[in-house]
Amino acid sequence: MLELKNISKSFAPSKPVLNNISLEIQDAEFLVLVGPSGCGKSTLIRIIAGLEQPDSGAIVFDGKDLTALEPKDRNLSMVFQNYALYPHKTVFENIAFPLQIANHPKQDSELVVKNIAEKLNIADLLERKPGQLSGGQRQRVALARALAKQPSIFLLDEPLSNLDAKLRMQMRQELFKLHKELNSTFIYVTHDQVEAMTLGDRVVVLHEGSIQQVGTPQEVYNKPANPFVASFIGSPPANLLNARDSSQCLALRPEYLYLDPVHDSKIEVEIYNMEILGSEILLYGLVLPGHHDFQEHQKLIAKLDNNDNSQTLYSEFRSKTRSNTEISPSRSLYFDKNLLYCF
Repeated sequence: MLELKNISKSFAPSKPVLNNISLEIQDAEFLVLVGPSGCGKSTLIRIIAGLEQPDSGAIVFDGKDLTALEPKDRNLSMVFQNYALYPHKTVFENIAFPLQIANHPKQDSELVVKNIAEKLNIADLLERKPGQLSGGQRQRVALARALAKQPSIFLLDEPLSNLDAKLRMQMRQELFKLHKELNSTFIYVTHDQVEAMTLGDRVVVLHEGSIQQVGTPQEVYNKPANPFVASFIGSPPANLLNARDSSQCLALRPEYLYLDPVHDSKIEVEIYNMEILGSEILLYGLVLPGHHDFQEHQKLIAKLDNNDNSQTLYSEFRSKTRSNTEISPSRSLYFDKNLLYCF
């Protein structure tokens, strides 16, 4: 088990990057650190790797304090966002480099490299150099180099962010499969909630250097700890609405709103835009006065199924838009009060 104990870090006296981070990461767990840019997630993984030193706190692995150890002595491998491959070395030489540094016998190293290359479908690329590879191929080479070291823990710092959407989807599946095959601990940094929700056994949501919530993807999505988590996890994000008669913040996910009266609670909205996204339609509205708990004139998004009812509303909205009609259509949206988060 890897333990982070009260980790804090600042790069300037008045600007803490990490605030007293404590976390236990189980053996063979796939843990995802997710949050917006500047939340401290990359700094935290660099501290685990030994590339940065914390101002205070400790890193303990299986009872051994790693805090003062050099990166090479931690039995960790890290995959970087920019791949960090040696441009003058071949793919084979890049993968074999950590084995060479560790003085592995040459014959054993060759066997390890070839086996890993077969596993990651890059065996036919071993004689090429990084400049001759696509982004996806370079990412596989970076993963292969990390695998060659046979570490206890894999650290991955936004490894898919430079890939296009189709390739990211493919690499997510490959990473998931690789984790199951290796049965090793993976710590993965991303700002992409889709990666967090699809890959993680647990998700750690970070904001402004502090942990906001730790839980399974389902727990973080269905039971957000605070308004930030509710608004950050989910696409589109949850609607954060001020309560009419109290200081409460009420969060309601766009997919929990319906045109059909499938629930008793409802909210009246004035529609100012609609977008068709394949099987879904996004409705953008302003809250109108009515018998509900929300302050009026707040913006709201509903994620509707693309069916006959929503198509009819979309056609009506587009017709009024084209004719420059000043009055926007209004509709009642229905929701289950039990799915309303109160903060």
